[in-house]
Amino acid sequence: MFKSRWALLQQPSTRHAVQERLITAAATTGTLFRKGLSETKDKVSVGKIKVEEVAKKTAQKSKTILSDIERWQKGVASTDVFGVPIEVTVQRQQSSRPIPHILVKCADYLILSGLNTPYLFKGEGDKKVIQQLVSLYNQDSNASLPEGINPIDVAALIKCYLATLPEPLTTFELYNEIKGARSSIHAMRNMLRRLPTVNYTTLEFITALLLRVSQKSVLNKMDTQSLAMEMAPVLIWQKGRTPDLYRKYWTEPSKGPSKKNLDPEPTYSAWDMLSDEDDAVDDSIPLDDGVPIDFGAIEVVQCLMGHHNAIFTDANETIWR
Repeated sequence: MFKSRWALLQQPSTRHAVQERLITAAATTGTLFRKGLSETKDKVSVGKIKVEEVAKKTAQKSKTILSDIERWQKGVASTDVFGVPIEVTVQRQQSSRPIPHILVKCADYLILSGLNTPYLFKGEGDKKVIQQLVSLYNQDSNASLPEGINPIDVAALIKCYLATLPEPLTTFELYNEIKGARSSIHAMRNMLRRLPTVNYTTLEFITALLLRVSQKSVLNKMDTQSLAMEMAPVLIWQKGRTPDLYRKYWTEPSKGPSKKNLDPEPTYSAWDMLSDEDDAVDDSIPLDDGVPIDFGAIEVVQCLMGHHNAIFTDANETIWR
């Protein structure tokens, strides 16, 4: 039987028919293979697009999550006022008064309840209280101060807010120019007009508050000279010399004695070292701990208080009851 089948296949007609069938089968198989390959490529292409879309969405989501984490790690969130540019804070308020609400509330409280407090703006305040206040205003920038709060803590909160600004009220750009204008009321007035509106208005507001505090110096022991020494580091500083001491003291354990144990009387012997003979000389004198005293900045702040109304002539003068 095997031989007969083999003999049948050897016949020309039969062999030709078999070859035709094999060719047809091969062609059909090739067509199916190419069709399957094409469909596979299409699926792979579609799958690739979907994968890319998913990857893009995942990357965007990851960036959002990462920015949230970074913001959280830096202590800055979308509702924060500490560590945020002052113009951003004022813009969020949607208020006609271009001054951060936190400063207005603190100043109003001090005017009504704290002007007679000894060493106002010199005391560092209670660490836990400051932490609570920072948290309060980072959640609600329009919050009211707790009743009965110590004026020392309120004044310290003002210093903390100013110190956490990414750029001082006087800006980095005008640092040298403002210091150079400190001996002339006219020059200082013209120089400050170059500040952004929010910076200018807030600087006028803060120095007006300090002036009011100095007017009660017989009771609070803080005249313009002593206030300038305390406030200069958070109002005017050079780029790269951020007042970290003020920024961090409410988050790092205190290494010194109780903040309420103030010295009986402040001394300013270093002030006697000032010289008006050569303004070009570097007026930053380092302390033993490496922190420089910027005497030029101190003189600027004292000038802004002592000649406040003559310098801020075009500002809406801050008036308290």
